[in-house]
Amino acid sequence: MHYTNVCLNSFGYELPPNEVSSAELEERLAPVYRRLKLPAGRVELMSGIRTRRFWNSGMRPSEAAAMAGRKAIAASGVDPAAIDCLIFTSVSRDMLEPSTASFVHRSLGVSPQCHIFDISNACLGFLNGMIMLANMIELGQVRRGLLVAGETAEHLVESTIAHLLTDQSLTRKTIKPLFASLTIGSGAVALVMEDRRLHDTGHYLAGSACLARTDQNNLCQGGQNAEQGTLMSTESEELLEKGVETAAQCWRDFLAALDWNKDSIDRFFCHQVGRAHARLLFQTLSLDPDRNFETLSALGNVGSVSAPITMAMGVEQGVLAPGERAAVLGIGSGINSLMLGINW
Repeated sequence: MHYTNVCLNSFGYELPPNEVSSAELEERLAPVYRRLKLPAGRVELMSGIRTRRFWNSGMRPSEAAAMAGRKAIAASGVDPAAIDCLIFTSVSRDMLEPSTASFVHRSLGVSPQCHIFDISNACLGFLNGMIMLANMIELGQVRRGLLVAGETAEHLVESTIAHLLTDQSLTRKTIKPLFASLTIGSGAVALVMEDRRLHDTGHYLAGSACLARTDQNNLCQGGQNAEQGTLMSTESEELLEKGVETAAQCWRDFLAALDWNKDSIDRFFCHQVGRAHARLLFQTLSLDPDRNFETLSALGNVGSVSAPITMAMGVEQGVLAPGERAAVLGIGSGINSLMLGINW
């Protein structure tokens, strides 16, 4: 898929105030570690995640998303009343109905003629939102839009810790699918996108490729119940293998669709799961890991926020220079892979 008229204007992001280390989480799990004779430092050693961020109690996904959205709008110089489309893209949401986008819309004071809706696709929701908005811009249906995501991981992490502490039937084997939940963090990100025929920012979405392997959608599943709260079960090793296989197929389609080659890409921004995942992905695709900008060790896996907030922070730090190319590489449970090419 190619685009000729889609500009990226400005990012905004918000980091939660509470920084929690992997060691602190393990201290809370000390009785489980003693019972199962698990080595201390396991979470950071396996994932490469030193810390993650959590919101204060009571933070709603829409509130977090609105904070990031407000920053993106301010940086763009765009009047909120001139935004034609607002899409909320997180795994986390305020409630089943109405859309979380409606709460963000109310908070930001965006035009009442604005299209508002939610998109949910596990960790790829924001990237899907970029494609959806780009399509609408390319077709001339909207002039500019705002994408927002606000992930609130606190409930998942707290429910997981409570379950690990209370379920005495867990063994060293059966506990493994729960450990991935301890790598999750919170955060918020937003992006203003525009029609270059209206305002040429010089930063362009060039194209994309996607691939779905839904025969593997059993490898990472989560949900809520009244007794245990929010829990997620992840077959980490198999998800790693199948996810990178999927990404390898998508990567070939991506290069062909954009007529790019791997050496022409200056910087990579990826959805971040763990250190082993990044290492295997770059080895499999024969990519230079020095071109990958990461926030994994400090933020953990921030769901749909992960890849875009990493790009936002990279742009802020000047790692992507004007005239350079970037590729955003996404892999999410489902299994889905979505890759975006950006001419900066």
